Amino acid sequence: MADEPNEILAAVADAKKRKDAATAPDPADKSNWPMRIIGVGIGSAAVAAAVLFANSNKTAKSKKKG
Repeated sequence: MADEPNEILAAVADAKKRKDAATAPDPADKSNWPMRIIGVGIGSAAVAAAVLFANSNKTAKSKKKG
């Protein structure tokens, strides 16, 4: 009797299989360029541009005084 799976264990196993299938990533959705990496690159470029712009104004003023 202990070797036979009962209804509860069968239902748990079935639910686990369904949950695993639902959470598994779809291979068709895989992308070569993940959007978060592109976002980080764009954000870094924006910060670098802001720093260069802020520093360019300071160097133009110092050249005019000299």
